[in-house]
Amino acid sequence: MEDIEPGRIVRLEADAVVVLDQRRLPDEEVELRCGSSLEVADAIRTLAIRGAPAIGVAAAYGFALASALGEDLDAAYAELVSARPTAVNLRWALEEMRSDPTRERALAIHEHEVARCRRMAAHAATLVAPGSRVLTHCNTGGLATGGYGSALGAIRAAWERGLVEHVWVDETRPLLQGARLTSWELDSLGIPFSVIADAAAPSLMLAGDVDCVVTGADRIAANGDTANKIGTYGLAVAARHHGIPLYVVAPTTTLDPAAATGADIPIEERDPLEVSDRYPARNPAFDVTPAELIAAIVTEEGIHRAPYVDSLPRTVHA
Repeated sequence: MEDIEPGRIVRLEADAVVVLDQRRLPDEEVELRCGSSLEVADAIRTLAIRGAPAIGVAAAYGFALASALGEDLDAAYAELVSARPTAVNLRWALEEMRSDPTRERALAIHEHEVARCRRMAAHAATLVAPGSRVLTHCNTGGLATGGYGSALGAIRAAWERGLVEHVWVDETRPLLQGARLTSWELDSLGIPFSVIADAAAPSLMLAGDVDCVVTGADRIAANGDTANKIGTYGLAVAARHHGIPLYVVAPTTTLDPAAATGADIPIEERDPLEVSDRYPARNPAFDVTPAELIAAIVTEEGIHRAPYVDSLPRTVHA
């Protein structure tokens, strides 16, 4: 299996933050050099790098770069933290960097995120039965986390244990993070998969071709309500109707104890042109899945069951 080295996804050099431009995948592997915190924020905003943990890592590197270049750190913070509003990892990483805006702290944030992924993947793999056909949505692999992956890391760990028969990959409209990015990662890893239209998932469930659904998260409220890529809520409703468990796999940096419920999570509205360049459109980038539709939430601390207000961790550990 070919792993994606964390430094290929995002790294800090002396004069730039360098990211693997995810807008160009899978057709081209092109690096984008960001020479200022403003350029890092633009890379996050335009999805050159995306995925909740990965944008937190990129923001940490951007803040360290701003410090090294003598930028106004308050301005750098404001620009980076506003780049994308839904994922709480972004704000968490920047708060960590405010007290220690060094290269060493940014590197540690990246290393810890990758380590969290490996731990949570090992926990989540125990939920997968032998011979499972697993459905996943959006991209939650190394590209989205800075290395290894959250939900896709769990699928990978389960595959390595001989538990996964096949992976169904939702296209993930409108920007096709599943069809472009998850497929690219699974192909590199040699894990068997098929891309499906988002709307095809419920019919596969009805046919008995899906054994579990595994997704990531961009922010998890204290009660377990979970914001993830648009389309996740519909999957959760369909999975519940068909008696299929939906598991959320995400690091503790994605937890937001300050958000009591999903109603407190801001939902990013992106450019309608991503949906249609001809007719009026709405383009919410995320939706919120109510906690009662989630069979378990898995973090690096273990497997958490309802009531999530009691079971979810409240702090982030290195």
